Amino acid sequence: MADTDRMTLKDPVFGDIAPIKFEGPDSENTLAYRYYNKDQMVLGKRMEDHLRMAVCYWHTFCWDGFDIFGAGTFDRPWQNSANDRSAADAKMAAAFEFFTKLGLPYYCFHDVDVTEASATPDELSSNFKRASDRLGTYQEETGVKLLWGTANLFSHPRYAAGGLTNPDPEVAACAVRQIRDCLEATHRLGGENYVLWGGREGYDTLLNTDLTRELENFGRFLSMVVEHKHKIGFKGKILIEPKPHEPMYHQYDFDTATIYGFLSRFGLLGEVHVNIEPNHATLSGHSFAHEVATAVSLDMMGSIDINSGNYQNGWDTDQFNLDVRDITLALVELLPSGGLDTGGFNFDAKVRRQSNDLADLFHGHIGGADALARALLAAADLIERGEINDLKEKRYSGWNGSLGKKMLAEGASLASIADQAASDSLNGKHSSGRQEYLENLVARSIK
Repeated sequence: MADTDRMTLKDPVFGDIAPIKFEGPDSENTLAYRYYNKDQMVLGKRMEDHLRMAVCYWHTFCWDGFDIFGAGTFDRPWQNSANDRSAADAKMAAAFEFFTKLGLPYYCFHDVDVTEASATPDELSSNFKRASDRLGTYQEETGVKLLWGTANLFSHPRYAAGGLTNPDPEVAACAVRQIRDCLEATHRLGGENYVLWGGREGYDTLLNTDLTRELENFGRFLSMVVEHKHKIGFKGKILIEPKPHEPMYHQYDFDTATIYGFLSRFGLLGEVHVNIEPNHATLSGHSFAHEVATAVSLDMMGSIDINSGNYQNGWDTDQFNLDVRDITLALVELLPSGGLDTGGFNFDAKVRRQSNDLADLFHGHIGGADALARALLAAADLIERGEINDLKEKRYSGWNGSLGKKMLAEGASLASIADQAASDSLNGKHSSGRQEYLENLVARSIK
């Protein structure tokens, strides 16, 4: 790729900002990490290897600050109103400059994030091929790696009624083509996962929806994705991202437990995992820790889009997650299982619409990285001290005793257990769950 064909890293957009370094908790430099020390050993592993942080392309470089009530508020050097090839090339150069200055190891993208505007599926396929080749060159130049890629099956008007679940097979075929192209590009780029975010895989009303057909089509096409993954030799995980609603009134991938039932129905357990997002967890009525614990329990854990929502609102606000306690509770559930293998923590978060300075992009990611680091240290402290695990073991110890084993033994029945309870005059007593004590332990571990 010739320098004349692109804006290179020699033409800095963020020239006034030095590379972000770890300076420690006492640093007064607001453009430095205070807690994220990538080489610090935590539970026998480098902090960078635990967290595997990524920057998302879409919120950081594609969004211009617009919302449904007003036009964009950002005037980014890489954006122009035509969204033409020169803008796409400038955006890519700025993105990799940003990635390298942050010093985080990964990034993530949708296919349309990295291309110019494409009028037809043929144009998108051609433009994306060119863009993915350029991504490969930037990765080689910078050492930044791809955590995951995904196809955008929700922005184009053709996908108003869904991608893989669309009532029109021509639209579904366009979706399949995009997935094929993006999965193969992710493989070429060394991506470690491939995500399917079903933002429009659902419905607004059952009055015009054949629910059975849409779910069966979704299962069939997801099976094809898995088949193609193996055909091309992609070793990463296929991930589905749970979300209950928005933009559709009801989405089929409502939460982790719903996805488990869906995968079980179509014989895809072990082939497809989940990409959990805290903001989506709260929209579905769960906590972030609940979704992580469920995924770990069901052996479905894949990756995490780290962000948070605003508890005053009922929609996806994609804010940087600075709630160290919330993240700590999730990590307490995640780390004992081995943590994330191919996954990571992707900052699926955006600066607020009024934060239009380029430096604000750095402040958002620095704060998010430090919050993750503090939570990791707190969770590691809790795990190493062992009080939570000890209390759980004691609380459930009865199931290792003679009565518990007998109740769960092969051949036990409802009648046999009930008869024993009567013959032994069993009269179980409640023991304290010690919730306040445990919550205090969490609070004391956060530094």
